Amino acid sequence: MMCCAVHDGLKYTHSHEWVKHHEDGVVTVGITDHAQSHLGEVVFVELPEAGAQVSAGGSFGNVESVKATSDVNSPISGEVVEVNSKLSETPGLINSSPYEDGWMIKVKPSSPGEADGLLDAAKYTKHCEEEDAH
Repeated sequence: MMCCAVHDGLKYTHSHEWVKHHEDGVVTVGITDHAQSHLGEVVFVELPEAGAQVSAGGSFGNVESVKATSDVNSPISGEVVEVNSKLSETPGLINSSPYEDGWMIKVKPSSPGEADGLLDAAKYTKHCEEEDAH
């Protein structure tokens, strides 16, 4: 039984971030429903400034919950073009709406094909089920 929502059309990482491609080439990044459910109530989010460079697999910020502080890793390399400023006032959007209102950053990828190696919804669902079984 799957605990958490996984959206078709997004790409996912093993560390529970998601990527959504837009027609203008920019991608939106956030953490998955699975990640937020394991974190518990999110109380603080630290994000980079617009203009910052992020690299695939590298941390770009962190999410603090009542349980722990966790790094958030970028699924792709590129330049941050927008940051979700709502999260500084309302970090709980990550819990209530991880794929819509709780997005974190928008990135202009430096290498557009980089996200092709990420997990699709079916593979990510399987990854979560295997992880939860341990």
